[in-house]
Amino acid sequence: MSNDPPRRIVCLTEEPTEILYALGEGERVVGISAWTQRPPEARAEKPIVSAFTGGNVKRILALEPDLVIGFSDIQAQLASELIAANLQVLIFNQRTLAEILDVILLIGRLVDRAECARNLVAGYRRRLEAVRERGALRTRRPRVYFEE
Repeated sequence: MSNDPPRRIVCLTEEPTEILYALGEGERVVGISAWTQRPPEARAEKPIVSAFTGGNVKRILALEPDLVIGFSDIQAQLASELIAANLQVLIFNQRTLAEILDVILLIGRLVDRAECARNLVAGYRRRLEAVRERGALRTRRPRVYFEE
């Protein structure tokens, strides 16, 4: 990998696509996941090259990416196939809000938008703190069930 920021990025999941667009770098995205919903323009503009656990290595190679970004250990097999095809692959495995914010900062640095990423994260942190403050005022805590 050169010292230049990646120009052509395939995003195997929605998260890096959304982050890159939020950083004003949507033009770098050349391929997306079938699960991508945000931002809507990504789904309208970019070719779908992967699902969550698998992807079309041939289609990804045809896009000539200089970086492929994914998320989760579940994508290990696909990442292995892409690495074997001589692509640069970066798989994140964030599991907490703090780790998500760290990923935003790292992607910002990768595409030479570190300051923009810091501003974006600062805004998210302010919003999270406001939610915490409102939550602290509640006398009853809601019960939540989440199934994935």
